[in-house]
Amino acid sequence: MRTPRPTIVAVGGLRPHAAAVHPILDYVLNLCGVARPRVCFLPTASGDALEAIVTFHDRFPAVRCEPTYVSLFRRTIDDLRAHLLAQDVIFVGGGNTANLLAVWRAHGLDAILREAWETGIVLAGGSAGSLCWFECGTTDSFNLDRLAPLHDGLGFLPGSHCPHYDGEVQRRPLYHALIADGFPEGYAVDDDAAIRFDGTSPAEVVSARGGATAYHVARAEDEVVETPLRARLLG
Repeated sequence: MRTPRPTIVAVGGLRPHAAAVHPILDYVLNLCGVARPRVCFLPTASGDALEAIVTFHDRFPAVRCEPTYVSLFRRTIDDLRAHLLAQDVIFVGGGNTANLLAVWRAHGLDAILREAWETGIVLAGGSAGSLCWFECGTTDSFNLDRLAPLHDGLGFLPGSHCPHYDGEVQRRPLYHALIADGFPEGYAVDDDAAIRFDGTSPAEVVSARGGATAYHVARAEDEVVETPLRARLLG
């Protein structure tokens, strides 16, 4: 079952949780309105690492959904479009966002994902899997020890994005500095929080941990204004 409008769930990041399915992932699955949604994992940002694929199957158990994954580094699926458009959810893993975007564009996945989004398939992911949907944002793609701006996201969602907002000490100061210097306004998301976009408009913020939320960050005259958004705490 497709959602009635294009839907993206941008997850700041996920910490270990006692639940069999992390509450935010359960929230994503429930958006589809079917008992066992079809979920395809894109581990491109990790170089299709086996560890990422194993973690995906742990987080999305077969009793809860019908999991598959697409490897582009060891490609076995000929018709990517047919496979992806048959899903209810496409979930993107974390890793190197710059490399993810380059590989997707080489395989034509950018166009396929836009079509999937426009037809109501839920797009979701954390870290690189949330940053990729925006125009730009903060990334460690170019140096694991130093964050930098990324300027060439897919642009399905307008503006900028900063994941791991409360999880990495460089995130907030860099994002504020970029906004102050003319970066587009946008949304920062803590670990264990997510923001759902219906179309290109924010519809809801959810959280799996008290205090974790999302923020709208923009420049107002000569200062950067960070506005916390009310989050619904998931059970």
